[in-house]
Amino acid sequence: MSDWLIPDWPAPAQVKSCITTRSGGVSQAPFDRFNLGDHVGDSPDAVASNRQFLSSRLGVQPAWLSQVHGIVVAHADPSLTVEADASWTDTPGVACTIMTADCLPALFCNRDGTRVAAAHAGWRGLAAGVLEETARSLKVAPDEVMVWLGPAIGQPSFEVGPEVRETFIATHPQTVEAFIPSVNAGRFMADIYALARLRLAAYGVSSVYGGGLDTFTDSRFFSYRRRSSTGRFASLIWIDQA
Repeated sequence: MSDWLIPDWPAPAQVKSCITTRSGGVSQAPFDRFNLGDHVGDSPDAVASNRQFLSSRLGVQPAWLSQVHGIVVAHADPSLTVEADASWTDTPGVACTIMTADCLPALFCNRDGTRVAAAHAGWRGLAAGVLEETARSLKVAPDEVMVWLGPAIGQPSFEVGPEVRETFIATHPQTVEAFIPSVNAGRFMADIYALARLRLAAYGVSSVYGGGLDTFTDSRFFSYRRRSSTGRFASLIWIDQA
């Protein structure tokens, strides 16, 4: 659709990616309209229609996941829906596909463009190491990894408790800079983009792009914090078949 996002990053020419929005589709409120999540209470027929349109529009086979806020990285398989929070592929035309509605979608590729991956990173998965595990799935040195950070909840909208802050700084003290005090005593505003960049940098990945969006305030995207009964948009990355 006209407002779907095409990531602007220096990935190899054969690496393609896309982020959907709420535009288009057949889902009715509160999932209006291009909901791709089959676990949120939307009509199964509507979700199936939306997914079919996505596949035909992009000319790819999306590999859907059952996401659980973990760190498992699966081999992308369009014929299966496996329980994992990231996937990788080296098969042209197969799209690693992540669904989100505030959590961070991260797209990965190696500099040769021969393998791609995608990760779903809520704060639990981020703290547990899902980005690092996804980078490892590319089977190259960290400095050969490129990452694009997709639409996620922005710091002004992302209030967390002190336990979230402590979870991060216990293993990565430098992440303290990603938290600022909230107006609500004892709580903090978390910068999920900064957390991702700091964790990736600690692993050795410095080629990180994207960020700067806020799904909570940007009505193009579904947002669970804005409205808990809502749909999911998708972030996809694949190797072109041409």
